[in-house]
Amino acid sequence: MSDLAGDLPAGAFEKQDRGDDLAFYAPPRLVTHIDEQAVAALFAYYGATLPSGGVVLDLMSSWVSHLPDDLPIEEVIGHGMNAVELAANPRLDRWFVADLNAAPVLPLEDASVDGALCCVGVQYLQQPVAVFSEVRRVLRPGGRFVVSFSNRCFPTKAVRIWQALDMGGQAELIALYMARGGFSASEQVVLADGRAGDPLVVVTGTVA
Repeated sequence: MSDLAGDLPAGAFEKQDRGDDLAFYAPPRLVTHIDEQAVAALFAYYGATLPSGGVVLDLMSSWVSHLPDDLPIEEVIGHGMNAVELAANPRLDRWFVADLNAAPVLPLEDASVDGALCCVGVQYLQQPVAVFSEVRRVLRPGGRFVVSFSNRCFPTKAVRIWQALDMGGQAELIALYMARGGFSASEQVVLADGRAGDPLVVVTGTVA
């Protein structure tokens, strides 16, 4: 991919399973991909980071969004790959299905969102800078993009570079996506170190 050609090796965004992503995700998976301790840590981080009363985009979402019940939100817009999962998510006010690997475009207006989330899904993006640039486009000034990840994934669908790195390297990779996507700054926080359950790290980018 041209926007990271000088930073990463050739084939970095290839994956073992090159089949249709929408077909792979067609069966609903009504499960959580991180344990309760990690979920609780993410709840707390969202509560402290997301703006009260704003519009939130939940990118690569599912049947849960891990948003605190007591956080006032004007609207939650969900994106995902499975309509059944998205329809089952009580926090979503509206949602859309799209394969961002096939077409990294968000059907949202410029500067229309106050915060964006991507929970344990970034490892599947084959055009991450294009997607991050789109998130940057739809965020208002001061908006934040919270990208969280653990050590779990569908290995046949995760891109090659992701699987070649440890979690520290993966956090740096996301920070690179943030920088190339136009975010003015990013920070990395370990929410769960993995000693008592699933590890969880967030990388949060901010729009100037």
